[in-house]
Amino acid sequence: MVTPRTAIVRRPGPRLAEGLVTHIDRTPIDLALAQSQWEQYVEVFRTRGWHIVEVPAADDCPDAVFVEDTAVVAGDMAVVCRPGAPERALEVVAVPDVLSAIGLDVVHLPEGHLDGGDVLKVADTVYIGVGGRTDTEGASAFGELVSTRGFRAVQVPTTKVLHLKSAVTALPDGTIIGYPPDVDSTDVFDRFLAVPEPDGAHVVVLDEQLVLLAASAPDTADLLRSRGLDVVAVDIGEFIRLEGCVTCLSIRVRGGNPL
Repeated sequence: MVTPRTAIVRRPGPRLAEGLVTHIDRTPIDLALAQSQWEQYVEVFRTRGWHIVEVPAADDCPDAVFVEDTAVVAGDMAVVCRPGAPERALEVVAVPDVLSAIGLDVVHLPEGHLDGGDVLKVADTVYIGVGGRTDTEGASAFGELVSTRGFRAVQVPTTKVLHLKSAVTALPDGTIIGYPPDVDSTDVFDRFLAVPEPDGAHVVVLDEQLVLLAASAPDTADLLRSRGLDVVAVDIGEFIRLEGCVTCLSIRVRGGNPL
């Protein structure tokens, strides 16, 4: 049986500053600050009743802290990804055992390339970003796998940012939020809410009322509060320098379903 409300995380390693950057310029990383920010991020989950599971460290993999890219959960199934960047291939090695240990049915993407950050689940629809780290072959293979768990897969062009969830995420009621200049097209989404800051496009749903947001998006926090949501803000500035966001630092599992 899958442990309810589980956040799967992985500590940043000593080579974090060497992480890949694609759509932004490289800037210096303060490793000690990044460690502190990661601990505060994890504590947000812990203090709100989430069970924390750590994937073993991968110190030779600079981007390993962005654990969301290694696997996607759909129902009782976890799909182990095939990263789009060859440099990240070794990040997935330790992940299947962790997923199996919490009761998920683990399968491996059979072909193509898929990063977990390119997958956004909203009810029974799974949006898959295609154009960057995820290719059409990988998106199609993933769509076939999740269809066995009752999900409908929709491929979404993603060319302006690293991953689909770098551009859009979903509120508890299913509304898609995003920063319009970073979104290829909003037409694919039934309900879209524009946010005023790039970092405001990324939320993690902690429960039906509470979302986690980067501290660098205060205007978005105010917007979400005006819609009746509670917001907890956390500083992840060192990870944003590496094109990271609040979603990619964890794999969320609640009763077998991602959040």
